[in-house]
Amino acid sequence: MMTEVQTPDMYLAQARACGSVQDCMSIYDKWAATYNDEVMDKAQEYVAPSIVAQVALRVSDNFAQSAILDAGCGTGLVGQALSLAGAKIIDGLDLSSAMLKIANETGVYRSLSQADLTQPVQKDDEIYDLVTCVGTFTNGHVGPDPAIREFARLTKKHGTIIVTVLEEFWEAAKFSAEVEKLVAEKLVVVVAKELIDYVKGHGDKAMLVILKKE
Repeated sequence: MMTEVQTPDMYLAQARACGSVQDCMSIYDKWAATYNDEVMDKAQEYVAPSIVAQVALRVSDNFAQSAILDAGCGTGLVGQALSLAGAKIIDGLDLSSAMLKIANETGVYRSLSQADLTQPVQKDDEIYDLVTCVGTFTNGHVGPDPAIREFARLTKKHGTIIVTVLEEFWEAAKFSAEVEKLVAEKLVVVVAKELIDYVKGHGDKAMLVILKKE
C-alpha cells in the first residue's frame, strides 16, 4: 500500500480544520521537520515574522534589553526575526514538542516551554516587556479567550502585546469583542490595528494588533 505524501498545503488545510488540541499537536509534530523550508518555498514569502519584529523594535524603548515572549513560536521563525532586529532575551512557547526542538536549534531563545495557549499559561504575572504571537490565531488553532487576557497578564505595566490574527478569523472568532472587553476593563489600550500581508504574493492577510498594558 502506498503512503500518501503530505504537501505543505495539505498540512495547512489539516491544521486549520483541527477539531482538538491533540489533532493540532499531531499535525505540527509531523510537519516540524520540513516546515521552515516549505513555508519559505515556492515564492510563499512568509513576511509576518519580519513585519512583527520591526514593529516590536519600533515600539520598544530598549529593545535589546526587553524580555520577550514569543507565544506560539513554532520552529522559531519569529524568534529569529526578533533576534535579527536586535532582541537578546526571548522565551518561546508552543504546543508541539517537535517544533520546539527545531526552535531550540536556532540558538536565539533563552528558554522554550511546551504550552497549550487555549489554557492559562503556567508563568508568573508581569514578567515580559513584550509578548508577540504570530500565526497562532487562525482557524483550528487558538481563539481569543483566554489567550489575549493571558498575554496581558504576562506583560509588565506599560509593556506591549503584538499579535496577528488571520483576516477571516478576526470577526469569525470574535477577536474584536474580546479586545473591546479588555479595553473596557482597563487592562489594555489599543495602539494600532491594521491589515498586513501574511504570506506575500498569495493574498493572505492578517490583522496586526498592537496593545499597550495599562
